[in-house]
Amino acid sequence: MAETGPAAEVAVLAAERWELTRRLDRLSGQAAAIVAAHGQARRELLDVEAFLDLAPKAAARLEELTQELFGQVLDEIETELTHAVREILGQNRTVKARRSLNKGKLSIEFEMEQDGQAEDILTGQGGSVCNILSVGLRLIALSQLDPDEHRPFLVLDEQDCWLRPDLVPGFVRLVAAIADRLGIQVLYISHHPVDLFALEARRVYTLRPGRENGPSLEILTDRPVEASASADIPAFEAAATSPGGE
Repeated sequence: MAETGPAAEVAVLAAERWELTRRLDRLSGQAAAIVAAHGQARRELLDVEAFLDLAPKAAARLEELTQELFGQVLDEIETELTHAVREILGQNRTVKARRSLNKGKLSIEFEMEQDGQAEDILTGQGGSVCNILSVGLRLIALSQLDPDEHRPFLVLDEQDCWLRPDLVPGFVRLVAAIADRLGIQVLYISHHPVDLFALEARRVYTLRPGRENGPSLEILTDRPVEASASADIPAFEAAATSPGGE
């Protein structure tokens, strides 16, 4: 039989008080955890805001450093490519490298100028400018590689395809000179007559088609390596494909 009276009521109130105390302790702990998490989130938010405030300054400084780092290199590339274009085409054209920073990455676009007017590299002089610049950029890129990791070897397959025949000897002469200076071996493939580039090549091959036995390869000239050149890395070799064959 349950107790009644004042004593029982006191016992019930004491139990309720104890339960409320426990709930208060739990809620106090949860509140403290929420306050701590809010404080941490607030500090992180302040850090992010501070970082975002620095972002424009950092981007501007990064662009300055990028321009300083690559500016001189690009100036030299502009000079070299401009010299190549003028040497081969005999025209007063200037190569310009337009630099910009996009999402933290350096972007470079090359264009040609003549008498202050911009010219599309892909269509300028019927594609001759594109021929010259593409070869120049490849030679420059290859010269920057670690020779212990990459063989200094470049294949130029019909890179004179848009050049007039009278421009081919000058083009080949310049490529051979640069390759010799940089220590790069070049295999030059062309459909132009052999006599347009034979004098500049260390070795000249001709490739003839054959229906029955397949294509044939013949060495037309094989000049000895000069004393100043490396016997292991001939500077310039040429392969001519005969008409009607690839």
